[in-house]
Amino acid sequence: MSIVRIGIVTISDRASRGVYIDRGGPAIAEELGRILTTPWQAETRLIADEQPLIETALIELCQSIGCPLVVTTGGTGPAPRDVTPEATEAVCTKMMPGFGEAMRAASLKSVPTAILSRQTAGILGQSLIINLPGKPAAIAECLAAIFAAVPYCIDLIGGPRLETNPAVIRAFRPKNA
Repeated sequence: MSIVRIGIVTISDRASRGVYIDRGGPAIAEELGRILTTPWQAETRLIADEQPLIETALIELCQSIGCPLVVTTGGTGPAPRDVTPEATEAVCTKMMPGFGEAMRAASLKSVPTAILSRQTAGILGQSLIINLPGKPAAIAECLAAIFAAVPYCIDLIGGPRLETNPAVIRAFRPKNA
């Protein structure tokens, strides 16, 4: 079995300048390590909140490197420099709004400001791009809310079969899939 490469993109002006340590990207890697049983390798990027930089990173990870899954953290709020959803929409051919809806619904149980988050997801070729919030606790909460659907989505767009640890999250696939 070959190793699946998964893109992890942290979008943060301050972390990209070294003002503080990136905690979002490592939190995604840790959660994926708990969830996935398929052998995988992280392709990480740490970039500033600049739409052209985000678009370039997403395109590179999906089209040049061939990551079937790219997960971003940061840049999903209402602040003027939060442009991750705009960059995702700019490069995707199909948007998958159900992912954002499910993440906000899950987060709303913990914090009333979850409605301010603009997480989304979309398809670029044979890759699924998912925008997560920036805080590690919110990352874990959001991945728990959506990941059961991720492997089947990747199946449907022609990506590799991802298997999950059923003790953590049981991937849902229709009986005939």
